Amino acid sequence: MVGSEAVDMLARLRVIVFGVGGVGSWSAEALARSGVGRIAIVDSDTVCVTNINRQVQATSSTIGKPKVEALRDRLLAINPNCSVTAFEQVFSKENADMFNLESADYVIDAIDSLTYKLDLIEACFQKKVKIFSSMGMAQKLDPVQLKTADIWDTHGCPLARLVRQGLRKRGFDGHFTVVFSGERLPLLSDMPVACGKAQCFCPARKRGAGSGAQDAPEWCASKKVINGSGVTVTASAGMILAGLVIQDVYAKAGLRAEEP
Repeated sequence: MVGSEAVDMLARLRVIVFGVGGVGSWSAEALARSGVGRIAIVDSDTVCVTNINRQVQATSSTIGKPKVEALRDRLLAINPNCSVTAFEQVFSKENADMFNLESADYVIDAIDSLTYKLDLIEACFQKKVKIFSSMGMAQKLDPVQLKTADIWDTHGCPLARLVRQGLRKRGFDGHFTVVFSGERLPLLSDMPVACGKAQCFCPARKRGAGSGAQDAPEWCASKKVINGSGVTVTASAGMILAGLVIQDVYAKAGLRAEEP
């Protein structure tokens, strides 16, 4: 469909996916299935039973395992020829050098934390690495409402608004493509939420000695609100992000899709 040159280019790519939850996990799988040769996946969290509704590596058999380890095993089962590097870490300004951003052809940002998201965007521009970013995908039900746009042209998405505000405060005026949706379902106040509370469903974390992530934040307990999200939206956003990478390679191979 895309020709030998584009396929060879995909095989030579190094793509880093930051955040392998409901969006990033599907993006990483799409890249592996599309023949991307080198994929790095970055996430400090472990698989929780509540992830099973939307994260590709989350199953009854992977609960309690580091997300990046479970996803690495899955990607290698799909494409044994792919070089998959798993970082059980949080991206921050302090540890940015360990990810070797300058060697990446593309970065996919599926980070939830606003501060780390802004840090990654800035770092990619400093290193001149092309980044595609996901905005908020919680409290949404309709994947057809997903759109891509320059970050400054987004509308209706609370996270996109915070990203724009945060970038302005940092004096950032660069341009990059994001996937977003203006849909926003109302919060159901009568729904019980166990995440981050004493009745949390998750088993004790299975941290391996020397994993380097023992001091990683426990995200759920620090959240003021646990927003629901569904696989039809998060997976669609992840596929769109992977599609942006593939389409860009297609264009660099000198090919263009016909206008409908």
